[in-house]
Amino acid sequence: MTETAETIKIQRGLKGVYFDRSPCTFIDGRAGELLYRGYSIHELAEQSSFEETAWLLLHGELPTRDELAGFDAALKSARSLPEPVFDIIRSIKSAHPMDVVRTATSALAAFDPETADNSREATLRKAVRLTAQVPMIVAALSRIRAGRDPVRPDETLGHAANLLWMLRGEKPSSDAAQLIDRDLILHAEHGSNASSFAARVVIGTEANLHAAIVAAIAALSGPAHGGAAEDVMKTAEEIGDPARAADYVREKRKAGTPITGFGHRVYRAEDPRARHMRAGVERLSKEMGEPRWYEILQAVVAAMVPYARHGVNVNVDFYSGVVYHLLGLTRDLFVPIFAIGRTPGWAVQVIEQLDNNILIRPLTLYNGPAARAYVPIAQRTA
Repeated sequence: MTETAETIKIQRGLKGVYFDRSPCTFIDGRAGELLYRGYSIHELAEQSSFEETAWLLLHGELPTRDELAGFDAALKSARSLPEPVFDIIRSIKSAHPMDVVRTATSALAAFDPETADNSREATLRKAVRLTAQVPMIVAALSRIRAGRDPVRPDETLGHAANLLWMLRGEKPSSDAAQLIDRDLILHAEHGSNASSFAARVVIGTEANLHAAIVAAIAALSGPAHGGAAEDVMKTAEEIGDPARAADYVREKRKAGTPITGFGHRVYRAEDPRARHMRAGVERLSKEMGEPRWYEILQAVVAAMVPYARHGVNVNVDFYSGVVYHLLGLTRDLFVPIFAIGRTPGWAVQVIEQLDNNILIRPLTLYNGPAARAYVPIAQRTA
């Protein structure tokens, strides 16, 4: 009771607080730099695959040809859901997809043979299974709520291509598969963000991987964390025409309303992931005969140039939502797609926490009444 706000500095939101070390993800927000295990996100986005990147995150090094083939085979063999999980999806199909993903992922804990085993080896195996199963949950929901049967996975397809196959029931073009593959790479890991920190808090209690991933999904469902891609598509539709972008931005800024897809808790420069999705939007929108979406986005970027010097730059979600839209995905699936890419990243955070575990228990500074005597209810005045 003797501590005061003058002697303790409150870091609201834990901003700027380092709570641990990590060899996984390096972020330089001022320079706009992102590295996975020392490898530039630009090289990974342009040259790697989601499978290779997931292996890198989980194991610390790029895989050999044999290691990658084995990992790919393990992912493909894990593409299955217990029938009771399909039943759960059917029974709650009207809920928001993130609530369905969270609930179905939680249910998977009842069927995984290693749920209670928190050893590194078992956690890695469970991470592979969840990386394969989360896309199945999303795709099954998309089909079931449209009155269709879930599409069985195709073992001839890679992770990204199979996701599109299960969502749409048709083999994707190589360009579409490559674009989603790149999107998954870009979203695979991003340090101690809200959802990753939630996963660490839960696993820090010595819960299990499924519980930690469920907590991460719950955190990601909040619009302040994962909802930007969905909101950007709304913004693009509201603008409707590139010629209206400047006025739209001016009106929003005058009202003190942020422009969705700009600004980031970490980055002061442009989000390094954004350029790769920007190129995808440009190519895909033109190929599909809908160039106005790209033109609208770029008109908004041009209108936001004056604010860049204040650190309000474009982020990856500014372009992701339009990519999903052009690929025929409904808006409420945008954040679940994010979760699909982030699953191995959450698993890495869990593994790091388990390797040197400590219960995460920060403090809050009490600023309530001083100690006082209890008054029996009969003596209290109205």
